[in-house]
Amino acid sequence: MMPSADGRLDLPVVGERQSLREQVAHALRVALITGEMRPGMVYSAPVLAAQFGVSATPVREAMLDLAKEGLVEAVRNKGFRVTELSDRDLDELTHIRRLIEVPTVAALADASREDEFELLRPLAEEIVTAAREGDLLTYVDADLRFHLELLSLSGNAHLVDVVRDLRNRARLYGLDALYRKGTLEESAREHVAILDALMAGDSEAARRLMDQHIQHVRGIWAARPEPPAPA
Repeated sequence: MMPSADGRLDLPVVGERQSLREQVAHALRVALITGEMRPGMVYSAPVLAAQFGVSATPVREAMLDLAKEGLVEAVRNKGFRVTELSDRDLDELTHIRRLIEVPTVAALADASREDEFELLRPLAEEIVTAAREGDLLTYVDADLRFHLELLSLSGNAHLVDVVRDLRNRARLYGLDALYRKGTLEESAREHVAILDALMAGDSEAARRLMDQHIQHVRGIWAARPEPPAPA
């Protein structure tokens, strides 16, 4: 999903099932993770609010939540600037994810837990379908839910929170490029392969596949968009 020439974002009109603040924060977080909101760009809360169809207040509150996560920073009298990540930042995020997720997922491998893993298969298939159709917002959302729900099977809620924070700080800039090249679906199918290894009780295969998957994601993170033109 590429940003439009006029800077307008592809944002949904929010409803009432969650608080407006939560819905706006979620939508903006997805736009940040996919790279639709570009690093270095400053976004005005009133302008975003008009696109959401809400007042500026929940947008400002959501942006402040994202600022606490390090995704944006406030710019006095202008709005919020999307923070940029260096290659070192990306390497460090990847390193931490490999330290946490690879052994945790490998330890889950147990054929007797087949029913638990099977519950995650619809999510894994949703990721594949979204990749095939180029629905990047659905891809990112389903991918995040898959990984967090898989890790939650470890019974360690704090670990899940740490990984959620690590993933929220990253940007999957390369998704659109992978889709256009026809390789995003191949990456998406790694989720299915991980499940198959876990269901077979093959911890070594699960370890290898999870490590490979995270390294592939590091490559996606590295595919930054072109920097914005000077104002």
